[in-house]
Amino acid sequence: MKIAVTGGVGFIGSNFIAYFCSAHPEHHVLNIDRMTYAANPVTLQYLSKWKNHSFLKLDICDSHVFEAIEGCDAVVHFAAETHVDRSMLDSSAFLKTDILGTYNLLEAARKVGIKRFIHISTDEVYGSITSGSYDESSPLNPTNPYAVSKAAADLLVLSYVKCYEIPAIILRFSNNYGPFQHPEKFIPLFITNLMEGRRVPVYGDGLQIRDWLFVEDTARAVELVLEKGAPGEIYNVSAHQERTNLEVTRSILKLCGRGEDFIVHVPDRIAHDRRYSLVSAKIEALGFSARHNFEEGIAKTVAWYRENQQWWKAIRNSDEFLDYYRKKYPGL
Repeated sequence: MKIAVTGGVGFIGSNFIAYFCSAHPEHHVLNIDRMTYAANPVTLQYLSKWKNHSFLKLDICDSHVFEAIEGCDAVVHFAAETHVDRSMLDSSAFLKTDILGTYNLLEAARKVGIKRFIHISTDEVYGSITSGSYDESSPLNPTNPYAVSKAAADLLVLSYVKCYEIPAIILRFSNNYGPFQHPEKFIPLFITNLMEGRRVPVYGDGLQIRDWLFVEDTARAVELVLEKGAPGEIYNVSAHQERTNLEVTRSILKLCGRGEDFIVHVPDRIAHDRRYSLVSAKIEALGFSARHNFEEGIAKTVAWYRENQQWWKAIRNSDEFLDYYRKKYPGL
């Protein structure tokens, strides 16, 4: 098989490529990425060691996507703007990449006859839930521009399944964490802050709840659906590892050898969803289960950032990151 992976220099995409290229040397992966601020060139250097991997710098909104995926058997679509905080500062890039980019890719897939189209989505499209968990039939109730852009993309994918019989599958994941995640995100931000002796900004009371899925388990879920998933289906993917943000923070503090005096409670984010939770029985029926509990996964994650400081310091020292950080966390 030849598989096109969009956003393959980003966090989840790069981890999937590393996992898949190692596990399946018989398949070739074409990595398509625009190389925005969220794509570290050092990650691309790491991926280049796999001979069954090739890279193409291309925006999925570009008409040349058609030519790029021609001859591919499958598309795994990770490419997206993903940071909720940034989406609330300026949502324009999210609407363009997440919605128009997905449309452009679907059109290309339709024209070239892609045999399998895996669209990567998020639990955030369902919105917050106080108790219980959402299944795949639950209504969508996104509450921030990022989540709205992903919900719109999901609906667009489903329309192409119905109207054009595109063999597409949607995967909605709970919160991912692990190596190669940009240090503007919650877990790597806190890890790298602590490694630099900085305090960590906890939103509000810190009791927001997320289900934490280690990124290698995410890669395995995508691999499974590529092989066994049914076209037209939606699969929720969760780890059943719910933690409050404060619990996650305390775990990171302990692993970094810091005390709770490094916590700074900052004003909560506007429209901050309190809890996400998914039922993932459908993909579990295919044979999926998360292999990493949170304690194992977070220990691996902290160790990776400790051992790969060159990777994240290049990002944190950039003018783009410093400008964003000063605006978002003044005084920290």
